[in-house]
Amino acid sequence: MPVLTPPSLRCVSLRRQVIAALWPYRVAFLVALVQVGFIAAAELLKPWPLKVIIDHVLGGQPLSWFGGSDWSRELLLLVACSGLVVIYLVLGALNVWNNYTTIRIGQSMVNDLRGTLYDHLQRLSLAFHNRRHVGDLLYRVTADTYAIQTLTMNGVFPILTSLVLLVGMTIVMLRLDWVLTLLALAVCPVLFGTITAMSGRINAAATVARERESAIYSLVQRTMAAIRVIQAFTKEEEEQRRFLSASRASLAANLRLYVLQTCYAGIVNVVIAIGTAAVVWVGARHVMSGTLSVGELVVFTAYLASLYGPINTISQTLGLIEGAKAGLARVHEILAVERDLPEGQRVLERAHLRGEITFEQVTFGYTPDRPVLHTVNLRVAPGQTVAIVGPTGAGKSTLVSLLPRFYDPQAGRILLDGTDLREFTLASLRRQIAMVLQPPLVFPLSIKENIAYGRPAASMEAIEQAARLARIHETIMRLPHGYDTVVGEQGATLSEGERQRLTIARAILRDAPILILDEPTSSVDAETEALIMEGLEQLMAGRTTFIIAHRLSTVRRADVILVLRGGQIVEQGTFAELLRRQGAFAALYHTQFRTQEEPRRAVS
Repeated sequence: MPVLTPPSLRCVSLRRQVIAALWPYRVAFLVALVQVGFIAAAELLKPWPLKVIIDHVLGGQPLSWFGGSDWSRELLLLVACSGLVVIYLVLGALNVWNNYTTIRIGQSMVNDLRGTLYDHLQRLSLAFHNRRHVGDLLYRVTADTYAIQTLTMNGVFPILTSLVLLVGMTIVMLRLDWVLTLLALAVCPVLFGTITAMSGRINAAATVARERESAIYSLVQRTMAAIRVIQAFTKEEEEQRRFLSASRASLAANLRLYVLQTCYAGIVNVVIAIGTAAVVWVGARHVMSGTLSVGELVVFTAYLASLYGPINTISQTLGLIEGAKAGLARVHEILAVERDLPEGQRVLERAHLRGEITFEQVTFGYTPDRPVLHTVNLRVAPGQTVAIVGPTGAGKSTLVSLLPRFYDPQAGRILLDGTDLREFTLASLRRQIAMVLQPPLVFPLSIKENIAYGRPAASMEAIEQAARLARIHETIMRLPHGYDTVVGEQGATLSEGERQRLTIARAILRDAPILILDEPTSSVDAETEALIMEGLEQLMAGRTTFIIAHRLSTVRRADVILVLRGGQIVEQGTFAELLRRQGAFAALYHTQFRTQEEPRRAVS
């Protein structure tokens, strides 16, 4: 059952998140606030040239400022018009400067939040990523992170700006006519009551809209990743219907959000119109009674628009904040996920690593109620090569995934040189392991960058040597740009066998004391397999190696063969020993491996 957080606590948490994100940019934020002060002053000056023109140029009233009584009407008109232009020029320059400052602060905060979220996602376990949709996480990183900019620079900052203007306008308007000012401010309780009534609905609608939008990301990502299967089974029309259904749901959710926001803005505008009409009606009566000049009424009406502008901005911004809060909540939902792989404290140094690996009563399942491995016990001596065989689903890949701590056992422990793996830092542990996994993963980078992915500082000579041992150097040299050739997304411009040999070269260059090879030669022909294994044998010398094997040649070379069935080691020993026992391995040999040996006998 989900734990519900009280609204007050959520507000406190949100406030702390915003302050923490803004703190590194506090100096720039203070500069932006000073800019707001200048902008407010310029806004307050805007109506006064019009008052001078109406009351003193057209109305003939004497002007007591700056010796203005000695000025001719023509000079006064010129000064007033010039002043109006200067005020707008200064105001425009201040707004550009302020927008640059605030947008730069907002973008910096978005970048910080994205970096934090991306780093956190990379460090969460594979168990977490197996439960989540890639598209949803992509949407949170790329779209939801903008919420911090919306909350601060598009939310908190406009409210502060509006409050400064509101205070300034109120002070000036009170000096002009306190009755009209109080009448203008009478609409504020109605406006803020509307804000309170609508904010909850807007927040809920914004949350649903973001969830529906992220569902589209997930659907598109899944479709693009499986495009070969979709085309092979001619499922394009069905996937199109599924996409359009998700798109309609997303657009409907956004439409509801827009309708709520529009209704909200409409109510605010009607309330403001009522307040404006009341002020104009009373102000006109004051002019007719002689207590207020026409110029003062024009100034007051201009200030009224400027007074309601900040109030309207505050109300609109609070609605915007409600939508942004939904996005920020989705980001912090991921950030709140604690790592289920606790970080160890010991740094594993290669100089002190022998490579002895021990499994003690290890039990593991991707879900607690469905264990994949059951009480596995195993000891591997330093430098041994261990072949793991068994039927599909026996737990072979799961077993080797526990060594780099992609997952932790639910029971039991795994020791490296007598120390529990959980005592080592993840980075130092994984630096001592080189892996060739299935399916072979190639990045849309150059061939050179793909091979050097685990050792980016490796020399070109070392990269070429790794490629030669993986028997892919000649293939690379035939490419248009050799090692600088950029491969397609997911290695689409390479064959399956070429991708596999590329990942083998990557593991060779890693030069780690522990190797994990998930059937490294499954996608190559027998001749290339023999050449690759010759190179791997040089690499495996003196290293503790685990090979998930489906080919007889791989099994024969192993020092120890493990036979997995139903998540348990049912047999282990050398190739000759296991055949003599006539047990599980012998049965597997007669059904799977013997057919691989017959062509060799025929050739010999």
